[in-house]
Amino acid sequence: MIKRILAVAVSAGLLAWLLADGRWRGIGEVFMRLDGLTLGLAVAGFMLSYLLRALRVFDEFRAHAGGRFGTCLRIVLVHNAMINVVPFRGGEAAFPLLLRQSFGVALPRAIASLFWFRLQDAFVVMALAAIVWPGIHPALKAAAVAGVLVLAWWLPRWARAPHAWGEASGVTAKLAKVRDAFAESTRHARFGWLWTIANWTVKLAAQAWLLAALIPAGLDIGAAGALGAELAAILPIQGVAGFGTYEAGAAAALLPSGVPLASGLQVALALHLFVIACAVSSGAIAWLFPAGEAPKPTAAPQSGLQSAPSAAPEARARSSAE
Repeated sequence: MIKRILAVAVSAGLLAWLLADGRWRGIGEVFMRLDGLTLGLAVAGFMLSYLLRALRVFDEFRAHAGGRFGTCLRIVLVHNAMINVVPFRGGEAAFPLLLRQSFGVALPRAIASLFWFRLQDAFVVMALAAIVWPGIHPALKAAAVAGVLVLAWWLPRWARAPHAWGEASGVTAKLAKVRDAFAESTRHARFGWLWTIANWTVKLAAQAWLLAALIPAGLDIGAAGALGAELAAILPIQGVAGFGTYEAGAAAALLPSGVPLASGLQVALALHLFVIACAVSSGAIAWLFPAGEAPKPTAAPQSGLQSAPSAAPEARARSSAE
């Protein structure tokens, strides 16, 4: 409840700022700075980003998808639209529900996959931010990137390591199910990191290009603002549909480059509106296409990750998780 109150307060603060001194009318003037080529390249970048996300889903759930890449693209587009319009990150629930509806994937397996996707996103964004953020000593940048790489390498290996959590009861037994489902998710994507890095490279490049044109400024300044906005999206407290936190993150990242706070908030809002427009329009088009009949929920394939002493309890925990 407290998080929701804070989220509403953040969004209300942005709305109050927009209503003050007719700042909302200035958004139209900001958009007038864009030409057809800039808009076309930005839209193409977002569309390519959606395709790369769909490839990530198709790669992990290839055994369930049966070659239906179009269905994976539909899941990604509808999920992306829901994230951008449903308050309090409620749109995230669309991903596991759509996987179950389209491919018959069990909810624990789908939720663990979403969790791993979001962790990969966070790792990549933090590493990129450490690399390109201005005013940071190269040694600190190297240390930050190394820390992210070590954590990204260790976490899935920890999840897949043999354990006896399933033999316990209560909360520990429930955590065992989550851990096993998470381990399955990290194991099945052959090129998950490749799709994630490619997606964020394209997505941030498109946002940086658009933001630089909106300010106007150099591409490096646009990249800083885009990274600030995406880092704000990782925060546990979000504005309604992301409004407020997204703009504040971008504006704060633009301050070291000499962009005033008011101008930074204005161009960040324009970028946010463009992102939502792309997400909602593509999601609406995808919704028009039928998902097809879903098979019955299937259990995740056996992973062979257990060692002899812990194979039986882990198998039981994995079975119950599905």
